[in-house]
Amino acid sequence: MQVFTRIACFGVAVSLAACGLPESSPEQDSLAEQREGLTTATFQGCTYSISYTQIPMPYPPVDAISLTRQASASCPYPAASVELGRSYNTPFIGIIATQVGLAAAFSFKGSPSGSANTQCRVIHIDPATLGDVRRDAIVVNFGAGNVTSCNLDQTDAGTTLVAYGKKTGPLPGETGSGSNYVATYFNFFTSTTPAVYYAY
Repeated sequence: MQVFTRIACFGVAVSLAACGLPESSPEQDSLAEQREGLTTATFQGCTYSISYTQIPMPYPPVDAISLTRQASASCPYPAASVELGRSYNTPFIGIIATQVGLAAAFSFKGSPSGSANTQCRVIHIDPATLGDVRRDAIVVNFGAGNVTSCNLDQTDAGTTLVAYGKKTGPLPGETGSGSNYVATYFNFFTSTTPAVYYAY
């Protein structure tokens, strides 16, 4: 997974190399490879994992995305699991723990309809209850396109959450252009400030 250590240049037209953003390659663009991203994270002594399981009935099949907390001597909470959402296409999933909080993300198609779009959900997870503290969506303008992947990273000692991946249309208020996006959430774990989008 690429690590974003600088966010200052996301909103200006400079080269990707100057911003420290990853260069695109066929290998990096492969969704199969991208899905090998982080699916396990440790926060406050507890191990959390995100996964999905296909539910074949009722037809058509749907994937249920789940968050699981493992029991251990270092974790003050018991083992538990919650369903975060469902998708009618194969979801891209990820999880990250920063010094400030725990976040999960997944792509999903909310309807089996062929015209339904795919978007990304980014969630601040309460480590004790596994409930949502904050739930945000990354959606192409007017739903006229798809957000097919959402990796997670962090900057500013974990206070700023970064989601990045692939899309097929413009995001609200984005700067730049292209099929790759970076969504920067300043103070994600302590505010409801919306994401700032950069495309390349």
